[in-house]
Amino acid sequence: MAKAVGKATWFAYFPDDYRWSAGMMICLSASYWGAAVMGELDRIGRRLQGKEGDDEAWFAEWVRMAERVRGLGLAAEKAGDRLTAAAFHKRACMYYQVGERFRTPKDRKALGAYRKALDCFGRFARLTDGPRIERVEVPFGKGKRLPALLVHARNTAQKQPPVVVFFDGFDITKEIQYMLGTEDLARRGVSVLLVDAPGNGEAIRFRGLYLRHDHEAAGSAAIDYLEKRKDVDAKRVGVMAISLGGYYAPRNAAMEKRFKACVAWGAQWDYHEVWRKRIAASYETALSVPGHHLSWIFNVKTMDQALKKLEGFRLEGVAQRIRCPFLLVHGEDDQQIGMDVARKCFRAVGSKDKTLKVFTGGEGGAQHCQMDNVTLGAHYIHDWLRKKLRA
Repeated sequence: MAKAVGKATWFAYFPDDYRWSAGMMICLSASYWGAAVMGELDRIGRRLQGKEGDDEAWFAEWVRMAERVRGLGLAAEKAGDRLTAAAFHKRACMYYQVGERFRTPKDRKALGAYRKALDCFGRFARLTDGPRIERVEVPFGKGKRLPALLVHARNTAQKQPPVVVFFDGFDITKEIQYMLGTEDLARRGVSVLLVDAPGNGEAIRFRGLYLRHDHEAAGSAAIDYLEKRKDVDAKRVGVMAISLGGYYAPRNAAMEKRFKACVAWGAQWDYHEVWRKRIAASYETALSVPGHHLSWIFNVKTMDQALKKLEGFRLEGVAQRIRCPFLLVHGEDDQQIGMDVARKCFRAVGSKDKTLKVFTGGEGGAQHCQMDNVTLGAHYIHDWLRKKLRA
């Protein structure tokens, strides 16, 4: 069990379990965009009280609620109630994925739940009256493809609006990224390409694409794909990523000069050092998923092997090469990655146009990637991108 650490500036549904509380907070924050509702979350939480640390119980209760909500969505579809069905399917997708994320290795039950989540999201995308969502495949090396979602810009007269490539973090998926405000960025006249890069989402679960330090390979593939489309402006492409994405996004901006703006939603600097400390502490630190998630996404058997893989996950000598406008958003009381890391990263960034936005406990959004109030971080980021990409 990962216990809470530091002073609390957020609501901890499970006060003695940071990981479970963080999982619940993702859904509570995403409820703003219809990805969850309080009554359903509270029913899940009540059933889990006193079971902290039992990830089998976590999986069972989230999937139980997902199945119920999915059933309501299918019934609404059958009745011809399109928007009602879309709302149910959106929430069911979120519940399946939040329940599945702590279950590793990914056994038959886990992968079955994930497939249902993808089906639910596909139904939501087809039925919603929100921004148009197009499932696409991004060519990635010889015979490989990255699964992605292209969310089309709204409220714009531009035939080729700017586009942002939005990558996952350590344990997030393109569907959860959508739930964390992508609709609002599209409403600001910016298209968004949500990508499951190696180590995330479908890419690792169903395509055997494991995490790698040279993340710009995925970034370059995304821009190559966007340059072939006529409904986005490939000369106005931004890159953003969340959590561990605080390494991915700066790495992409430094190595792939076609990116015209960069957002690190949460700071990183030396991810090898982060995990060395976590392992030394026997994982009794603030973790978003179980420690063994690390060995799974690298496809290794031991933590020593995982640490070897992490040696390339450093921004020293990389951040200095960034030249495009850069935004780093961080929480003052982030219990996973401290403010010292944020300051170190920001000082090193080579761009002359760079901004560090820190959310405090007094205003909210002080936790990891603003999960105590994700709307604050999302809106700030979206307005910044709209201006920098001239939407």
